[in-house]
Amino acid sequence: MNAVLGVGAKQPPWRTIVMFALGFWLSSSLLLDLVIMPGLSATGMMSQPSSATAGYSIFWIFNRIELLCGALVLASLLALRGTSNLYRQVRRWSVLLAVLLLAIAIIYTYIMTPQMSALALQLNLLEPVSGMPAGMFEMLEGYWVLEAIKLAVGTTILGWCYRDTHKLA
Repeated sequence: MNAVLGVGAKQPPWRTIVMFALGFWLSSSLLLDLVIMPGLSATGMMSQPSSATAGYSIFWIFNRIELLCGALVLASLLALRGTSNLYRQVRRWSVLLAVLLLAIAIIYTYIMTPQMSALALQLNLLEPVSGMPAGMFEMLEGYWVLEAIKLAVGTTILGWCYRDTHKLA
């Protein structure tokens, strides 16, 4: 590490990076799930023919941010692996949970969002929109299960990093 940073250089604050990335990721996920999407639904946007396109556009951007945050958390925890009390206390669990978070982001990005958008896409413009398409309810259940896992795992890692920061102070 000294070769990269120089002999007297300060090491990067990996715990702070993990805490910032997780805090941003989890709070923006809650904002999207509990404020933005219900707000769009309450205004009637979900019953419009263009709702699949709008939803895909919103989630396309957000999923890429999730991938970035997941990769940042994993890389930071790997960097902390040998230099922190966090790794000594919880061993491999923090890294395995970070891999799980990244896997959830990958599932959202490359499986769930395209599939849900395809289900919601109205191909026959002459027929009126008639509620939720077949199969969408199961996809939404899977989404909420993954969201609950993401929230639980993210807050667990965030708590470990917070405790580790206070033990060092």
